Amino acid sequence: MKPYISLLRVRFLNGLQYRAAALGGLSTQFFWGIMLVFIYKAFYGDSSSSGGFSYKDLVTFVWLQQAFLSFVFLYDWDSEMLEMITTGGISYELCRPVSLYQVWYVKLMSKRLSSGAMRFAPVIALGFLMPYPYNMSLPESAVSFLLFAVTLFLGLILVVSISMLVYISVFKTMSPVGSVSICVVGEFFAGMTIPIPLMPPGIQRICMILPFRWTSDLPFRIYTGNIGTSEALTGIAVQSFWIAVLLSIGALIMKRVTRLSVVQGG
Repeated sequence: MKPYISLLRVRFLNGLQYRAAALGGLSTQFFWGIMLVFIYKAFYGDSSSSGGFSYKDLVTFVWLQQAFLSFVFLYDWDSEMLEMITTGGISYELCRPVSLYQVWYVKLMSKRLSSGAMRFAPVIALGFLMPYPYNMSLPESAVSFLLFAVTLFLGLILVVSISMLVYISVFKTMSPVGSVSICVVGEFFAGMTIPIPLMPPGIQRICMILPFRWTSDLPFRIYTGNIGTSEALTGIAVQSFWIAVLLSIGALIMKRVTRLSVVQGG
């Protein structure tokens, strides 16, 4: 375990050096958040609620989504890892006396943590400073905030577990282009494109049985109070279930594909 913790620390500190990229991402996320709250204001019109989801809660949902985008965004590629697979550089990784799955998992986790650490606080601050009704609200209660923090962290673990399956699929496709479709579909069912409460009931039921919804929709709606304590605790159990399943499946598939991989060249 010690090598993986050391790798997480080193990669996290290395990621903090990319301040220019963080600044660019920060400005993009802030203006994207402004655009979304105005679009949804037009959608709500004179109504204060739609699908049991008030405009006030939706605005907070949008700002949280933008602040923690690095934690919940599926489409976050590591070009170095993809190049290892497609060029044969993976052979060097396989020679090391560590688990390839765990090493890559730590790399993806540290990248998201470092990116999110530099961006979330400024976006949150700007969200609170926006004029009413476009401003972010405080959490419903201290309990809601605590459950939000727990589910957000579990959601991050779940997102990385899903991302690992996407990377592993490149061993077969030899191109990340096809794997992008998994992320696009996943982000839709996670409520990243349209908040799940605004979706038709049939699509909402599909979201409930897939792992994507538990990455972002659950923590953000807990923060707003749209999801109560009992449902939040159930959600934590579901998150834990999906994490256990996807980690096990990912490790098994990684072991199999690396054993059957053939690296050509010399």
